[in-house]
Amino acid sequence: MACSVQLVARPKDPAVRTLLIERAAAMLRAREPITLRSLVAGTGVSTMAVYTHFDGMDGLWQALRQEGFTRLGARFTTVPESADPVRDLTTLCAAYLDHALTHPDLYRVMFDASVDLEDLPAADATLEHLVQAARRCQDAGRFRADVVPLDLAIQSWTVGHGLASLVATGPLPPETLGHGPVLLGALFTASGDDPDRCRASVERGWHHPAADDERPHPA
Repeated sequence: MACSVQLVARPKDPAVRTLLIERAAAMLRAREPITLRSLVAGTGVSTMAVYTHFDGMDGLWQALRQEGFTRLGARFTTVPESADPVRDLTTLCAAYLDHALTHPDLYRVMFDASVDLEDLPAADATLEHLVQAARRCQDAGRFRADVVPLDLAIQSWTVGHGLASLVATGPLPPETLGHGPVLLGALFTASGDDPDRCRASVERGWHHPAADDERPHPA
């Protein structure tokens, strides 16, 4: 009598997925080479878990890159709207830097274009936080009507990315972050904001992310 063996796929466990992502991030931070076996070493899970949760190492790298944007988006959601939209836009830029400095390992992978993202629209959604903040500045009359919110959001992101790259992944000391308010102030005044009012808003947003948020700030 012939018998057949049915292979049952192992169920995915979110805790194991998180464990492997955290493990990979820690190895990146320690500059350790990441292989299938080195990734699971000491974790209590088998190499098969990498295939179960990521379909292999390529999938792991995709998930690792996506995780950087996921955490950035979560960080952005902690920034509340205030009556001062220029302050809020500045706070988002400061939150970007905070994310980069808190997760330098994931930050490096976020912008590795050689690896596809699991969910490109979800990653793009992080930029939308800045777009909406820039639009609020425009609606409040702080920026000129001809300013394109998307363009200004990209320019603001560029300021944050430049500083983060130089400090989190580059050769310059943390004191370099102190140039952030000057760079953002120049960008916002060029967009039409009053220089004195802009300076006050940027300083508040950069050094005091929110009245009820006392977390340490990178600058």
